Amino acid sequence: MQGTILKAISGFYYVNTNNKTYECKARGNFRKAGISPVVGDRVDFTIIDNEHGVVEKIHERKNFLSRPLIANLDKLFIVSSYKTPSPDFLSIDRLTAVAVYHNIEPIIVFNKCDMGDFGQFKKVYLNTCFKTYFVSAKDDIGMQSIKNELKDSVCAFAGNSGVGKSSIINSVFNDFSLKTGEVSEKLGRGRHTTRHTELYQHNLGGYVADTPGFSSFEVDLSDYNFKLNLANCFPEFSDHLSMCKFSSCSHTIEKGCAIIDAVNDSKIEKSRHNSYTSIYNELKNLNVWNSSIKK
Repeated sequence: MQGTILKAISGFYYVNTNNKTYECKARGNFRKAGISPVVGDRVDFTIIDNEHGVVEKIHERKNFLSRPLIANLDKLFIVSSYKTPSPDFLSIDRLTAVAVYHNIEPIIVFNKCDMGDFGQFKKVYLNTCFKTYFVSAKDDIGMQSIKNELKDSVCAFAGNSGVGKSSIINSVFNDFSLKTGEVSEKLGRGRHTTRHTELYQHNLGGYVADTPGFSSFEVDLSDYNFKLNLANCFPEFSDHLSMCKFSSCSHTIEKGCAIIDAVNDSKIEKSRHNSYTSIYNELKNLNVWNSSIKK
């Protein structure tokens, strides 16, 4: 049988096929090969009885993220809210870069649009190639657009606790009843209510995952290839990269940099370039000999 892993806890893998879920263990040969099944994997498994099975094979992955452990994502919904906490350009841009690098479509969602104006963020992100939505889960504003995006896709949600990830999911699919956390006004953040990644099958022909916290999708500071490809993870840079004066240009401070010229000419948003520079500076001391992934 073939199926999709919905949940992985303590060595048990919950594999869904034909709307039925089996609790499975994995063959020992996975351990010998140094790999493990993860949430989102498409697998072959053998049924032992009406409730249990054994995972035999992991199909080739479209992508793989180590934090959180999840594979084969099609779309990453990056959720921010009007306040408590307020949106942050760098946090959003980190996640769009991670998504692009892993061949995942980033979709930016500003929730709680009933609370105020997202004007400055609308200006920035509608000028990128990323789909951007302004919604209110509370008042059912813009939920149809999110529902359309979820069709026939494996999707995950990322965002600070309290921005309304679970509320959005519950608004679109009220039968999920995911737990939502109250936001602490004193701390400006919410309590983490999701402790592990789990896929939920829905009636639009796909799966959706709620993930444990905004920082769970992190930049891998030991990935040399991410450093090499960082500029390509900002798609609006693409038309200008070949025009830089130097082939080794970092696109941060160099004279003759076409990216900086484009920022100065308002062809690239300054906040996006600031985010790129911040991420680049985190990675700039990474070399092929001290990285986890060799060139």
